[in-house]
Amino acid sequence: MSNPDTFDVVVIGGGPAGATAANDLAKMGRSVLLLDRAGRIKPCGGAIPPQAMRDFDIPESVLAAKVNSARMIAPSDREVDMPIDGGYVGMVDREHFDEWLRTRAAENGATRQTGTFEKIERDSDGTAVVHYRPGQGRSSTETATVRARSIIGADGANSFVGKHYVPGYETVKYVSAYHEIVRAPANDSGADFDGTRCDVYYQGDISPDFYGWVFPHGDTISVGVGTAVPGFSLRTACTELRRRAGLEQAETLRREGAPIPLEPLKRWDNGRDILLAGDAAGCVAPASGEGIYYALAGGRLAAEAVNEFCTSGNPKALKKARQRFMKAHGKVFWVLGIMQKFWYSSDKRRERFVSLCADPDIQYLTWEAYMNKRLVKARPGAHFRIFFKDMAHLLGVVPSNR
Repeated sequence: MSNPDTFDVVVIGGGPAGATAANDLAKMGRSVLLLDRAGRIKPCGGAIPPQAMRDFDIPESVLAAKVNSARMIAPSDREVDMPIDGGYVGMVDREHFDEWLRTRAAENGATRQTGTFEKIERDSDGTAVVHYRPGQGRSSTETATVRARSIIGADGANSFVGKHYVPGYETVKYVSAYHEIVRAPANDSGADFDGTRCDVYYQGDISPDFYGWVFPHGDTISVGVGTAVPGFSLRTACTELRRRAGLEQAETLRREGAPIPLEPLKRWDNGRDILLAGDAAGCVAPASGEGIYYALAGGRLAAEAVNEFCTSGNPKALKKARQRFMKAHGKVFWVLGIMQKFWYSSDKRRERFVSLCADPDIQYLTWEAYMNKRLVKARPGAHFRIFFKDMAHLLGVVPSNR
């Protein structure tokens, strides 16, 4: 860099999207400042598919656990097991996983700075000037500035960058999520818990429009709930979920809450030099709430678009991040959005949804699609069978206990 106070890119936010964007841009030879607020841990079940590990060079050593099955629990307390045949889902603790991603970005050339983002102003020549407070917390009165040819806002759902600098951001919709990290019980504790299984509760009193989860993280467990219904008590629901899972006596290590976006924003850039990524852009899958893989993917696409912008100077390059993301994942998001609105709308429908999960064809296609992030072509007949079974459940022809 000819000027140490000027960067090609300033990335605001060091979660999976921001850290991946910073890492990729640094490897491209761009000067990058990764600005992250200390102590922020997003409430997250922590599931990460094998495809993410392959695409983003994530070693198994960063995993807290491997899961080889899921258990779906209906309003009637009926349990349906969904084993993963020949594969696994990785589980990470975001406190350690996100830090590993940030450290990797720094090792590959990004400049790390702990601090709290304040605002963006413009220099006399129109260059963006990023203001932030260095250090931990908001108590510091010291303000620092850096110039940026471009900015990636990866500061999470309810993004300050998006809200203040990207037109249309106020249209974003959210699910409120809350979880408690508890210590995993001993084998003889009597808790109905398996460290290689994810439990998903589709019960209206746990969540009226989403679900509750009990996900293993090795020595700890994430127990959480989510909802978009105003006034619903997430803490009360989480307490009840812990009771049902036999974890009410488990030691609570920390509690976290945050909004989760329900759909990708219509616009991710300001048409000039700012681009959103990850949760800030709404890259969370409906129905499942899966966000880590899509944050990694969104961060990479943001890096590619910003790199093109830095090369050409044409702001239209920034729009390619959303275009490429929606081309790759838009259809899946659309289907999952419909599924969430229909199946999660009542306990009667949730009961039928869990019944569908017992079907071997659905289990096969679900895990193949999740683990590999691609359409399954190996069993074309399965799609037709699922269609007719799904229609039978929708019309109430099939009893919910089948």
